[in-house]
Amino acid sequence: MSHRNRLRSAWNRVDSGEVHRAPRQWQDWLNDSGSLTQKIEKAIGQKLVVKVLQDRRQSLHPDEYYYFQNRIKHCRVREVLLCANETPLVIARSIIPTLSSSGSNHSILRLGTKPLGAVLFSKTRMHSKTRPQRDIARIDRTTSLWQSFNKAGIALPSSLWARRTLYHLKGHPILVNEVFLPALLKFSAI
Repeated sequence: MSHRNRLRSAWNRVDSGEVHRAPRQWQDWLNDSGSLTQKIEKAIGQKLVVKVLQDRRQSLHPDEYYYFQNRIKHCRVREVLLCANETPLVIARSIIPTLSSSGSNHSILRLGTKPLGAVLFSKTRMHSKTRPQRDIARIDRTTSLWQSFNKAGIALPSSLWARRTLYHLKGHPILVNEVFLPALLKFSAI
């Protein structure tokens, strides 16, 4: 049985053991609980360049509502490419509910070309003592995440591996989708 048939295109909890069904070369990237930006920068030996594709209010994909228990109506969606030497390595889609970017979070979530991980993994801002909920999936042409990036003009292989993490910034939820592009495999996860 090939790896692409082992895990359906639905999101599965990392701690359910499903990560072990992903191809071996992706397992460390999918399973890591730290800052993806820091991990990649360490692997490539340089700073990543963040290219903002969009940062605006918009609707969620149907499968994203689940993470907020269908309680949010308005959110900001930020889609970026994480690149090394003009080569895209990861596409990220962050869902920031309006309430999550208000109050004391307002100024720190003015990101520009700064990676969201710089805010989320700052020791002074992450207050949760529990591990954030993290799921993985093999996404393909049938998934809303793949389709939205394809509509943005990004040429994608027919299937990709992704992880989705629900973080809490000062008690407010932020959902981060990270889609791993084949060029990332040139570097080993450290």
